Amino acid sequence: MTQPNVLLVDDEPDILKLLEITLGRMELQTRSVGSLAAARSALEQQVPDLCLTDMRLPDGNGLTLIEHMQQNYPEVPVAMITAHGSVESAIEALKLGAFDFVTKPLALEKLRELVAHALKTHQPPADEAETTLVGSTEAIENLRAQIRKVARSQAPVHIHGESGTGKEVVARLIHQLSPRREQPFVAVNCGAIPPELVESELFGHKKGAFTGASSDKSGLFLAATGGTLLLDEIADLPLPVQVKLLRVIQEKTVRPVVSETEIPIDVRILSATHKNLSLEIQRGNFRDDLYYRVNVIGLHVPALRERRQDIPALVAHLLGRMADELGTAPKNLSPEAQSQLMNHEFPGNIRELENMLARASALNESGTIDAGDLAPAATFAIPERSVDRSTPDSQQTHPSSADLLAADDGDLEGYLADREREILDEALTTHRWNRTATAKALGISFRSLRYRLKKLGLED
Repeated sequence: MTQPNVLLVDDEPDILKLLEITLGRMELQTRSVGSLAAARSALEQQVPDLCLTDMRLPDGNGLTLIEHMQQNYPEVPVAMITAHGSVESAIEALKLGAFDFVTKPLALEKLRELVAHALKTHQPPADEAETTLVGSTEAIENLRAQIRKVARSQAPVHIHGESGTGKEVVARLIHQLSPRREQPFVAVNCGAIPPELVESELFGHKKGAFTGASSDKSGLFLAATGGTLLLDEIADLPLPVQVKLLRVIQEKTVRPVVSETEIPIDVRILSATHKNLSLEIQRGNFRDDLYYRVNVIGLHVPALRERRQDIPALVAHLLGRMADELGTAPKNLSPEAQSQLMNHEFPGNIRELENMLARASALNESGTIDAGDLAPAATFAIPERSVDRSTPDSQQTHPSSADLLAADDGDLEGYLADREREILDEALTTHRWNRTATAKALGISFRSLRYRLKKLGLED
């Protein structure tokens, strides 16, 4: 079997020697050059399996080499060697298409991890983008192309889009198409964790760190070692935790709560939110320095109304999946039902479509779903108070939020708890107290649903 070949570009003989020895022990062949011109010449003679380049070169810089390789050798991963603390240079390299970066002085263990991940990009998995991401519109084809490209990198990716568009599906697909695909994919909804427990959940804690901490806990960053961690709804992270997350990303280490020891991590970070992070920064809810670290590459997931022509394919996919789960034949849509879906606005996007189809399938006893079976998506809005239907709508006075609050003696917390209790009770009833289905329909995690049920006294 031919040994992989690595092109080393650096004008410091000591660095080149260290790289040659380290990679040689990994049974890799190396070629070493000391300038940008020599690197271009070496690429013309033999295309390597990986390129490691210093940022500063006698006749240019590594960013120029990255651009050259992206244009002429896009299949070759290239990693940047930067001076310690050169965050801007590293981020610029990632935006230009670098696979990853490593800082001087070189930490050999991190270097070996980087090289191992990079060489796996030459073992592409089966293309799951066609089956996981359903649709053929231009918007979804562009998203597929972007996913394939960013999957080969280690750069942090921020996935943004409206609720229910499938941001976690995109994150999982990035992981499945990446060199880390054989390692864990861990997703956490930052907004579903009580603020006082976020740091412990992410970074871990030592025994006795707080009341109830009866043993050590490793945290989700360490649970995702070697793989990918998705920080969903990252905009909901408390500001103190944002500061610590920034350090974790920069130093690639975590420190459990009350621990004095930092633990090295090897994790690719993806993030997602339905909120506008730029607006959250202006409002003082999100740190701008963290934004620039997690949003090195941004992916927009289109709303369903932006890709209406994909609705028939999505319907067929969702009905087929529901039938497989129940062990029955897939149901069909009548032309009237199809037309109704094509003209619906879908404020809840794919999650709303799935909810509509699940409800229609459960209530429909024939093999064809008609327009009458497709009730508006169960968004579980606050139920209306009773209204006198004997009075024409034009003459009715609907109670305002202030009126409803006054009816509860001005108890805002009690009013909100009552409304949330009604919403959860209706959702659970609709889904026959299946908590997994209920959490999915509400757009929250199972853990968050369980926490809310316990808080509101609905836990059985």
